[in-house]
Amino acid sequence: MAKVSIGLRGWRFEEADIFDEDGEFKALEEMPEDPRERLVRLTYICEEPCDACYLEHGEENVSRARPATIVYGEPHEEVLLCDQHEADFLYWFREAGGSELRGEEEFRDAFHEWFADGGRAPEGYGGLEHVDTDTDALPDPPSPQEVHERLNEDFDGREIDILDYASEEEREAYERASQDSAACGVDHDHDHDHEHEH
Repeated sequence: MAKVSIGLRGWRFEEADIFDEDGEFKALEEMPEDPRERLVRLTYICEEPCDACYLEHGEENVSRARPATIVYGEPHEEVLLCDQHEADFLYWFREAGGSELRGEEEFRDAFHEWFADGGRAPEGYGGLEHVDTDTDALPDPPSPQEVHERLNEDFDGREIDILDYASEEEREAYERASQDSAACGVDHDHDHDHEHEH
């Protein structure tokens, strides 16, 4: 079976790790740990804006940021990019020392600092040639609610919380949302809000 991207390009999954023989997503407990963590993480970041656009426009103009189409790095330290800013990231990674931080906690922050300080790829710098899989032939990634339900079924009574897979920022955002909802009398037990913070 081939490797495929789900939701965003960049993270590649072995089809056999995440799909069953019918082409549907396996139950999460049947997936190896690394692809399971990445798939869960994708449910939070698939609709986030490009980090570089976000840095250019700021929180007050986040609506002007293009949606991310590509993810690089490790879960919770990933960099999200649109097609137009991929070359900037690749230049930083290849030519400006970014590759030395692969797998490190400061990976994302270091790219953000470089970009915020005016770091850009030279004009005409090439990106990667992406081979697009037929995304229409792939199932949609499960929603955070579906992931939460799958994590809590068939675990011999051991309940796993989706927030175990969330970053500290996501957990804090969820706690704030829960407190706000409680003040308004709203039950937020199954909502896991995510704020895009840098």
